[in-house]
Amino acid sequence: MSIVKRPATMEEYIELVKSALFDVEELRMSVEFDMEFMEPALSFVEPLEKGLRDLLTSLKDGSHEFVDTDLPFMHIVESQHNVMLPFKPVLRQINETHRKGLRGEAED
Repeated sequence: MSIVKRPATMEEYIELVKSALFDVEELRMSVEFDMEFMEPALSFVEPLEKGLRDLLTSLKDGSHEFVDTDLPFMHIVESQHNVMLPFKPVLRQINETHRKGLRGEAED
């Protein structure tokens, strides 16, 4: 069971993706601040940010399709320890929404 409910509207989904992008930007700042401890994050911050930005663009322009396959950046998410990626549950929720679609009324 997920801690974050799947979004019910496109607006909620867009806000969830924006929230994850904010978290990635915060992670980038942490890497810059504490290069020694956060150095492993250097390898995945940029591709993760690009994947989220691409998703956000497709959601905003209406070209996104909900399909039962993982988003391209999920291999990055799943390969990272929670210490390096503390907002992993949010990224998993974004992926689950991509796979299953928006939450319906019956799911509330």
